[in-house]
Amino acid sequence: MTKKMSHNGTSASTQPDYDRKAELRAFDETKTGVKGLVDARITEVPRIFHLPSPEKVNSQQPELTLPTIDLQGINEDPIRRKEVIGQVKDALESWGFFQMVNHGIPNNMLEEMIKGVIDFHEQDTELKKQWYTRDMSGKTRVIYNSNFDLYAAPVTNWRDTFNCTMAPNPPQPHELPPLCRDILLEYSKQVMKLGVCLFELMSEALRLDVNHLLDMGCADGLAVLGHYYPSCPQPELTIGTPEHTDNSFITILLQDYIGGLKIFYKNQWTDVPPIPGALVVNAGDFLQLITNDKFVSAQHKVVANKVGPRVSVASFFTTGVIETSKVYGPINELLSEDDPAKYRGTTLKEYVDYYRAKGLDGNSALLHFKI
Repeated sequence: MTKKMSHNGTSASTQPDYDRKAELRAFDETKTGVKGLVDARITEVPRIFHLPSPEKVNSQQPELTLPTIDLQGINEDPIRRKEVIGQVKDALESWGFFQMVNHGIPNNMLEEMIKGVIDFHEQDTELKKQWYTRDMSGKTRVIYNSNFDLYAAPVTNWRDTFNCTMAPNPPQPHELPPLCRDILLEYSKQVMKLGVCLFELMSEALRLDVNHLLDMGCADGLAVLGHYYPSCPQPELTIGTPEHTDNSFITILLQDYIGGLKIFYKNQWTDVPPIPGALVVNAGDFLQLITNDKFVSAQHKVVANKVGPRVSVASFFTTGVIETSKVYGPINELLSEDDPAKYRGTTLKEYVDYYRAKGLDGNSALLHFKI
C-alpha cells in the first residue's frame, strides 16, 4: 500500500483506503473552512490538501521585477498620460500584470479593507457559519466558503474566501456582513472609479477610443473577494491558490505585507513583493479574448506559508453569472487579414459557468473558446 504523501512526493490519493469525496464532504460540512482546522491546532496537513508533488516554497530564480506604474498626474498632464499609456501597454503585452502607486485610494482605506477581511474571517464561528453557502447561481449576495471548486478541483487549497457581488446591482447595506459592511461599500466605490480610469488607459493603449472598453461593458460588474490564507504547518505539501488565470476583464488586488503571490513569466515563477500602498492589476481571460491575445491573462498562484494569516482582497471586473445577453468576441478594430479572430464569441455567464465547473486544474479556460 502506498504511504501517505511524504516529502518525496508520494501521493496520498493512490491509497486504496482514501475516500477523497467523503473527506471533502466532511470538511465542507464543518462550515469552518481551513481556519477551523488551524483553530483545532492540527500539526499535519490533511490529505485532501496534498499536492501531487511538494511545492518548492522558496525556489531561487534570477529575480525578474514586475513593473510598477505611477499614476500621478495622468489626468492633468497629457505628456505624463502618454507615458503611462505606453507603460500599461508594455506591461499587459508581456507580463499581463503590473503594480501601481498613486492610484487615488488612500492608505488608511486599504488598511481598513484588509482589517475588514480579517474581522469577517476571525469573527465568532457560529455567526460566520450563517454566511456559508455553495450557491453560486448569483441569487446570494455574499458567498462565504472554502474553495469555490471544492468538489471539482484535483487539490483542495489552503484558503477561505468570501465573495460579494457589488455591481451591476449594488447591495443594500443589510445584505453585507456587519463587520465589514461600511468598508466594503466605500472600498468598492473607489475600486470602481479606479477600474474606469484603467479601462480608459487600456483603450488608449490599444489605439481605440478612450471609452471603447467602457462602452463594451467591461466595468459593468464588480465582485470583491476577501481571501484568508491561514498559517500552514507544512506549507510545501499544499498551495494557497494553484496556478490559474482569472475569469475577469481585469482584477485589482490588494495584498497585505506577507506576500506569496507568484506570476509565471518567461518560463519561471516570479514573486510579487508587497509594496506598501500599492495595488496589483492583472488582465483576466476576458481581456485576452476581446483583445485577441494582444493583452495576456497570465498564470499566477499563491504559495502556502508558515506565517499567517495572509490576507488579500481581489476585485474582479466581471458580471459573472448574472444573465446578460451580451456576446463578447475579439474587438473588430484589432483584427486584420494577418491577425484574424482567435476566439469565438461567448457570454460572460457561459464562460464563468465553464470556468467554475472545470475548477482550478492548471489549464486555461480560454482554450475551450479558441477557433
